[in-house]
Amino acid sequence: MSIDVVIEGVGLWSPALPGWQASRDILAGKAEPVAASGARPAASLLAPGERRRAPDSVLLALEVAQQAAQMAAREGRTLRGVFASDHGDLAINDYLCATLLHAPEQLSPTKFHNSVHNAAAGYWAIATGSMASTTALSAGDCTFAAGLFEAALLARSEDAPVLFVACDLPAAGPLADVVSCRVPFAVGLVLSPQRDRGGAALRLAARGRSAPVTTLAPEPALLHAVHGDNPVARSLPLLAALARGEGQAFTLQAGPRLHLQLEISPWLN
Repeated sequence: MSIDVVIEGVGLWSPALPGWQASRDILAGKAEPVAASGARPAASLLAPGERRRAPDSVLLALEVAQQAAQMAAREGRTLRGVFASDHGDLAINDYLCATLLHAPEQLSPTKFHNSVHNAAAGYWAIATGSMASTTALSAGDCTFAAGLFEAALLARSEDAPVLFVACDLPAAGPLADVVSCRVPFAVGLVLSPQRDRGGAALRLAARGRSAPVTTLAPEPALLHAVHGDNPVARSLPLLAALARGEGQAFTLQAGPRLHLQLEISPWLN
């Protein structure tokens, strides 16, 4: 089974990669990543009051969603969405557990509201005025590939562009001992079934467990080391290929018995 879509827009954010346009030379191996200590995504789509209340998981997701939609010249309110995260917001999970243990009567309704797995999708719908459908999913360490496959299937079945957002944040508290996620990382893609607006052609093919797994580490090697502890950073081979403007093929694991073979073609204007 194979699916053909076009990547019309890309969004990216991490401390060392603060935006797609600002990070293309880093991804292409022409510049070194430089971490910005304490940096947070702007998420300017949100009103100031909402931005102050929103957790980092929402800020990251909306930042890359906005970047991708703007690059694709698509109105956010028209896009169906797939929002993916392996762990959700681990800092909020840690807060909820600690508060319920020590002072349950002081539990913040806002933080509880932000703890649900589809919080980012909800904020996106409110900020853009979107009435389009959204899906929130998790597939463990395979979340990026599984979410990408879901978004591509949706784009083809609905014959409409789809926004795909994947985001994970560092673990906090006791969770840091059992969850190996150390760096915030988020990526957004606008996938379209049509080629009339330009973009990079992407073919996805689902294969069984016996399929060979080839994951190309992006250059420079330091980039892979910096983001090696975030499940969503498995998107880096795809992002590096897009930044270099090269055709490339590689495989990502999308589930216990499923692999996703990706073929990316150079960007077409």
